[in-house]
Amino acid sequence: MNSDEKEDCECAPPQAGPSPAGACEREYEEPETENPEASRMKRAAAKHLIERYYHQLTEGCGNDSCSNSWCASSMDFHRMDNNAAAVKALELYKINAKLCDPHPSKKGTSSAYLESSALNNSACRKMNHKDINSVRGDFKDVSYLTEEKVYEILDICAEKEDYSPLIRVIGRVFSSAEGLVQSFRRSKPHTKEELKSLQGKDEDKDEDEKEAAACSAVAMEEDSPASSSRLGEGSSGDNDVQKLGPDEVSVDVEAVRRVYERLLSNEKVEAAFLNALVYLSPNVECDLTYHNVYSRDPNYLNLFVIVMENSNLHSPEYLEIALPQFCKAMSKLPLPALAKLARLWSHYGAEQIRRMMETFQQLITYKVISNEFNSRNLVNDDDAVVASTKCLKIVYYANILGGDVDTEHNEEEDEEPIPESSELTLQELLGEERRNKKGPRVDPLETELGIRTNDCRRPLIPFEEFINEPLNDVLEMDKDYTFFKVETENKFSFMTCPFILNAVTKNLGLYYDNRIRMYSERRITVLYSLVQGQQLNPYLRLKVRRDHIIDDALVRLEMIAMENPADLKKQLYVEFEGEQGVDEGGVSKEFFQLVVEEIFNPDIGMFTYDENTKLFWFNPSSFENDGQYTLIGIVLGLAIYNNCILDVHFPMVVYRKLMGKKGTFRDLADSNPVLFQSLTELLDYEGSVEDDMMITFQISQTDLFGNPLMHDLRENGDKIPVTNDNRKDFVAQYAEYMLNKSVEKQFKAFRRGFHMVTNESPLKYLFRPEEIELLICGSRNLDFLALEETTEYDGGYNRDSRIIKEFWETLHSFGEEQKRLFLQFTTGTDRAPVGGLGKLKMIIAKNGPDTDRLPTSHTCFNVLLLPEYSTKEKLRERLLKAITYAKGFGML
Repeated sequence: MNSDEKEDCECAPPQAGPSPAGACEREYEEPETENPEASRMKRAAAKHLIERYYHQLTEGCGNDSCSNSWCASSMDFHRMDNNAAAVKALELYKINAKLCDPHPSKKGTSSAYLESSALNNSACRKMNHKDINSVRGDFKDVSYLTEEKVYEILDICAEKEDYSPLIRVIGRVFSSAEGLVQSFRRSKPHTKEELKSLQGKDEDKDEDEKEAAACSAVAMEEDSPASSSRLGEGSSGDNDVQKLGPDEVSVDVEAVRRVYERLLSNEKVEAAFLNALVYLSPNVECDLTYHNVYSRDPNYLNLFVIVMENSNLHSPEYLEIALPQFCKAMSKLPLPALAKLARLWSHYGAEQIRRMMETFQQLITYKVISNEFNSRNLVNDDDAVVASTKCLKIVYYANILGGDVDTEHNEEEDEEPIPESSELTLQELLGEERRNKKGPRVDPLETELGIRTNDCRRPLIPFEEFINEPLNDVLEMDKDYTFFKVETENKFSFMTCPFILNAVTKNLGLYYDNRIRMYSERRITVLYSLVQGQQLNPYLRLKVRRDHIIDDALVRLEMIAMENPADLKKQLYVEFEGEQGVDEGGVSKEFFQLVVEEIFNPDIGMFTYDENTKLFWFNPSSFENDGQYTLIGIVLGLAIYNNCILDVHFPMVVYRKLMGKKGTFRDLADSNPVLFQSLTELLDYEGSVEDDMMITFQISQTDLFGNPLMHDLRENGDKIPVTNDNRKDFVAQYAEYMLNKSVEKQFKAFRRGFHMVTNESPLKYLFRPEEIELLICGSRNLDFLALEETTEYDGGYNRDSRIIKEFWETLHSFGEEQKRLFLQFTTGTDRAPVGGLGKLKMIIAKNGPDTDRLPTSHTCFNVLLLPEYSTKEKLRERLLKAITYAKGFGML
């Protein structure tokens, strides 16, 4: 079949009977019946037909009213690059698709090319790309860009000293989602068939690009019709995606970076990128919001990859309009697209991750500083801040994925579920459902990626760099917490992006959650007592004797844990027998401190103490039952729940284990540094481990009384020598035994008690292990200058009062231990709260004129009652006596 046979119609399918296509198909069905000459002729006919399809896809027939959906002249046609057109030509050839005859306006161009390609090829070889584009100086035919095309246009513009054509091309391509998606495609790995076609291409280096693509398509068809048929299935965009991995895109990122590096040095060209982004972003947002474009063409993600490579995105020109609009568009990406971006960016280096992080952080900071946010004008309602925070989340997870990740070594879940409250039925009767009944919230992107923040040992850049302090300063946490709990689509909560919040802000969110839960339990208890006629008990009351605090407290807590664990979530109210103190927080603080002192007393034997590290660890040979460890876990949970700081000294691995991660060899570095050093030397030893060290897979420990205990890391471990080949396994099993197996029973009981109080809390969602330690233990850094700055005064005192100046001079002259005693006397604990002493709201109030009375305090409210002593010496003497001998509570 030739073009003359089809002159009478402009869009007609090729005839099936005597057509070369049909002959070519029969060739593959019955190759043995064809002689070489007939085969050669049919191959030539097939090549000719595929070339026509190819040029129909790339140039069109020239008829502006063409109705063939596979013709570039049709209004319904979607542009594709040359490689995609070559593959598509094969598909159309296979299915005998419509083939257009050239329109009269195209006669002499495409038609002449098809009928006498040799003449046209020789003519094309005489003209290089620069000559062609010099004729078409406006480059109106450029709908997408490649690295070579950019350099080509750049060279022409530099030659003419006129960059307006380049600016127009950038403006056209970078403002078009379709053009940008097709731009800077990376070359695919070559199949055997493609390599054969490339060999033919190499024979003529000057052959025109389009002719080469068409010929490669024919070569693929000739060599492997089956593979060609598979490639032809579906659209070209889909094919590209099917070949890509979960962390790959079809963009040549390195080429994009090289292009940006050359172009951004030109101010006029840079303005073109800015203007194009302003035009592009609203259209992209519309596509993603209403047209579900990513599900139809996953290559749509390319445009976000390309735009984010612009190293000038954080510059002031972009911050006003362009970047906020682009962030809004990016935040509309569906979850699989966000996950793919995170996986892709995780392969970037720390420098690139930091650049993208700073881009979004700068936008957030700029918007926060340039607006006046308050309780009426919430930062949560600012679209730009919200969108950039969502985009920052992608970078955050990329930072985790690209870091040192351990998705294994997870603690097993409790075999017995935490019992629900017996009041659950009442709640259901009242039409209420317990929130988060199925456990704490999990970020959807975290689930999609199959990774948690706690899985990352060391991210590419520190977690702290993702915290935005200006945002934390203006965030109304009570409102944000409400949005977090309600989970409405039209209200965003920054608690869903905890990485951007500092520990103080997150602690405030946790405080609101705990208090609301306490009030809820109190309200339910009141209703329950009305329905059941039982005694009203809205608080978790503990009446203890100071001399028998462990017996009294743990027995009472054990009864509550067995009867109704939900009572643990009521507000704690402690009363010391024989003392008049009313618990508004201060009595509870002292209660926790006394309990911790007793529990961690080495004489009791529940924990061992390391003199070198000053840390406690579970005693694997303790005589105490599981219930005792469960109660200790309850105490830790209650301390967090009631916002009290404990003076406990655990290694970080304990908090990692509480968050669901097992201990590994690396955790020995702080929990048992001597053993860690020994095992590290074993791993690094260059000689023969078996001959020189004579170690086996049997290890020894000492129990509470100093008696040696032997343990086999493998079966018959005493007969298995440690060698250079198995020493890594030895080290891993040694750490596994020391940190997990040897204390498995004790730790499971301890964790169970902790989760009895915190299982419905957003604790695991908001905090990392090191922040959990800060939450429980407070800050070890005591900055009394910060405390002086934030202290308030009452009763006639002010910052300039004589007694106040002498007080601070005296306090600053105290030693470290005396300062801790002062904190203990005034606040009920000798540790600084989360955020340091600057976050402690202390009040110094006047308590009468000069007198011999000692200073007193309200530890519940952090109030120091200070008489107006006549001299600095008397102030020092009275204050030291008060803080040194203070013990017990009374009524003032």
